[in-house]
Amino acid sequence: MPIPIQTIAINSSSWVICMMSSRVDSVAFYKMKRTLAELSTKKGRGTELVSLYIPPKRPLHEVISALKDEYGTASNIKSDSTRTHVQDALVKIMQRLKLYDKTPENGLAIFCGALPLSPNAPLGSEVLQLYEVLPHKPIQTYLYRCDDHFHLEPLREMIKEEKIIGIISIDNTEAGLGIVSGNRLEVVDVVTSGVSGKHRAGGQSARRFERLREAEINDYFNRLAKHATKVFLEQYSIKGLVIGGPGPTKDYFLKGEYLDYRLQDKVLAVVDTSYSGREGIRETIDRAKSVLQDLRIIEEKELVKKFLNEVSSDKGLAIYGVQEVIDSLKRGNVHTILVSEDVGLEYLQVTCKKCGSVREVVIDQESKISEKQKLISEPCPSCGSNDIEIVEKDFIDFLADKAIDSGTKVEVISSKSEEGVMFKSFGGVGALLRYR
Repeated sequence: MPIPIQTIAINSSSWVICMMSSRVDSVAFYKMKRTLAELSTKKGRGTELVSLYIPPKRPLHEVISALKDEYGTASNIKSDSTRTHVQDALVKIMQRLKLYDKTPENGLAIFCGALPLSPNAPLGSEVLQLYEVLPHKPIQTYLYRCDDHFHLEPLREMIKEEKIIGIISIDNTEAGLGIVSGNRLEVVDVVTSGVSGKHRAGGQSARRFERLREAEINDYFNRLAKHATKVFLEQYSIKGLVIGGPGPTKDYFLKGEYLDYRLQDKVLAVVDTSYSGREGIRETIDRAKSVLQDLRIIEEKELVKKFLNEVSSDKGLAIYGVQEVIDSLKRGNVHTILVSEDVGLEYLQVTCKKCGSVREVVIDQESKISEKQKLISEPCPSCGSNDIEIVEKDFIDFLADKAIDSGTKVEVISSKSEEGVMFKSFGGVGALLRYR
């Protein structure tokens, strides 16, 4: 008896990962992260999950021929269930590949295998599932693997932020070291100086006090430089470095050539700030916008800042709230939708099979099961029929699909940044309008 088959094709226009201004589009990036998170949870009973990566210039007939050879090799697998599952997966993949006229522009990744419906599901209840992904970057090498999990490392590498910028915020009391990558800001460490204050103790000559203080500053700068080498070259391999801080300390640090020459060559800007340390890192980013303008975190800061300015104005062109945004989107007067990446909402389309009436419901993902049961038990408001169909969709996917019709942008805002937390306080869903 053949096992049930479920195909999850991630190849529609809304799932294709695309590039925008040298970075991954925020909606596409969100979807790829979610897809990888889902695939990483899939576990097989044995080495029967197939991962296939096809580079763009690899002819599909060659791939199918190679899979036929793998099918023959799989006949030697001793376990009956593993042999059947691997061969069924290979057949399903070959059938899928025949639907393509040629290899997609950036290649194709396919993941297929017999997956249990739950960890405690009995043997024989597995469902053959197929996932296909059209990546936003070219796949570099051909890869075929059979294992108890899907091999996702090539896709994970694709969504790694390529440009990582280091931040040093320094004064005579402390220095903060941080990194900015995409929409992520991380304060890696704060180094205290141990430098004495400018007022000397009684009994010390001014010259002796100055010599001691200079020695302390020199030691502080050397410690900071060694720590910066470890963080920015060994741990993160940054592409650029921005240095900020109040007063002339940052200039003394740079001119003294304490930094490793490799970091010295990566300095993009030196900016004046009011603070150092942890708070100074955030201020340094704000002051260096012109240098960091192609980073996602700067774009998010500007978007949230504009949203907050518009919301606080009586005649501002901004709204927030799920229903308010959906209504404005349907009217076509939304310029940009802002939505938190962890907004935690699900879109349900409830269709009556008898009269064809359609209801749209947005629910919390945590209460999805109970809400669905409630909707199933409720009769249709139009005709009273209980014969209904429910289609589920991630809320951000729903917004992205709806936005295409009106040329609206959708921006997914990180919840880890300070601005993202502020935006989340508005419910995590807002919009900038074209007109009121």
